Amino acid sequence: MSHNDTKALTNSSPADALYSTKTVREMESFAIHQQGMAGIGLMQRAGRAVFKELLDSFGSPSLLTVFCGGGNNAGDGYVVAALAAAKKVPVRVIELGETAKLSDDARLARQFAAHSQVSFLPFSNLVDLDEGLVVDALLGTGYRGQLRPDYAEAIKLINASLLPVVAIDIASGLNAGTGAIEQLAVHADMTVTFIGAKQGLFTGQGPVVSGEVIYDSLDVPDAVFAAVEPSAQLLDLHSLMECLPDLAIDMHKTQRGHSMVIGGDLGFGGAACLAAEASLKVGSGVTSVATKPQHVAAILARQPEIMVSGVVSGQELEPLLDRPSVLIVGPGMGRSPWSEQLLQKSFAAERPLVLDADALNIIAEGRVTSHAENNNWVLTPHAGEAAGLLGISVAEVQADRFSAVRQLADKYQAVVLLKGPGTLIAGPGQITKVCPYGNPAMATAGMGDLLSGIIGGLIAQGLDLQTATELGCCLHSCAADMAVQIQGQRGLVATDLLPHLRSLLNQEYL
Repeated sequence: MSHNDTKALTNSSPADALYSTKTVREMESFAIHQQGMAGIGLMQRAGRAVFKELLDSFGSPSLLTVFCGGGNNAGDGYVVAALAAAKKVPVRVIELGETAKLSDDARLARQFAAHSQVSFLPFSNLVDLDEGLVVDALLGTGYRGQLRPDYAEAIKLINASLLPVVAIDIASGLNAGTGAIEQLAVHADMTVTFIGAKQGLFTGQGPVVSGEVIYDSLDVPDAVFAAVEPSAQLLDLHSLMECLPDLAIDMHKTQRGHSMVIGGDLGFGGAACLAAEASLKVGSGVTSVATKPQHVAAILARQPEIMVSGVVSGQELEPLLDRPSVLIVGPGMGRSPWSEQLLQKSFAAERPLVLDADALNIIAEGRVTSHAENNNWVLTPHAGEAAGLLGISVAEVQADRFSAVRQLADKYQAVVLLKGPGTLIAGPGQITKVCPYGNPAMATAGMGDLLSGIIGGLIAQGLDLQTATELGCCLHSCAADMAVQIQGQRGLVATDLLPHLRSLLNQEYL
């Protein structure tokens, strides 16, 4: 199963490492000052990488328009323009930066382009973009804050052209460290990024505006990668599959664990059923559900392998909590006194917990007082639930998802999975992980219920919380990618993932 095009890395750096803006700057500085690599040499390598990728993917354009700003990103753009002219590709450079203020390396790259007879044009919003291909070399990884008016106009013009766009290192306007867009950004069809893959390309708005991500190390020495620690890491389903427990010939169901789903207030029994079905599909030996009595018959009719108990209070739930290996609490739970009682009893059971949906909202409201003492749990919030748990706004969570997921992991001493494009996973003492799978069709009811059930089913079988969360996230997103490949994006529902989930577990598509 390949990565989704909007998130795929090729020629990936060691262990699919991702880097913050700060660490990328440190790597570039180390390459130049400690390894003796000339800045103009790195620009030339970057320009060659971009030019090769655009030719390989789009062919020789009828016209190449390169938008250059005033930083070193512009230097890479000038090199691309010079290479295009040398290959007799019609090319022009649209300049927005003050050329007199270019760095020495960028100025030298501009001279290369001038010697190759490249034409330079000052930016005007009347620039005609009606053919060929656009290269975005406006803003690099150092961009912060509000755009200058001419840069904003240039970005609007590029996006309105509907021409193929190749971004150099990062789409202009995207924050390379957070994946957020403060104002607006170029929507690229491809981004060619260098030296260290920027973590902002893979979460938040990064996957929306980056297109296919191509990584090139520019052949910097291994010592450069050894000099700094990555800030995040892409997950890989293939390697995580090795963590699945073996199935012994003499194994019986109780050795494969017992997961219990707790939730399903009136009218929301389907959420609890979905979580339980997902737990069964990933191999939980026994799966049970504690829900409102009104839902028992429907769940049994839907999935007779599930043991279903109707409970009207926390007291009725309590004797059922002795046997499960893991509790999956929250799907369809609601925020009623019944919900609060069930959550309180779940904490008291001292079992591993996977918490989702309204279980998280109840905690955020301070209605369960013992949660701070539990460090054996997985939290699976979306941005809204994460905001509640942190006491901040959704906008603040989305402005820096990496910071938000780390704050949650630290505050609750939990493995935290922050949902959304480029799902993030952080756990105590663990590097932040990024899921490179998934697609927009997953924005539909029930997907989160499946995810919590998958993670719980893996924990039931003996996987530690961190590994179960990482593997469960990848299985969930890859199953959705497979469903979309076969049936298309529109109309996907959560239960469409179940047969693909089983196929992935049996490595039929790996």
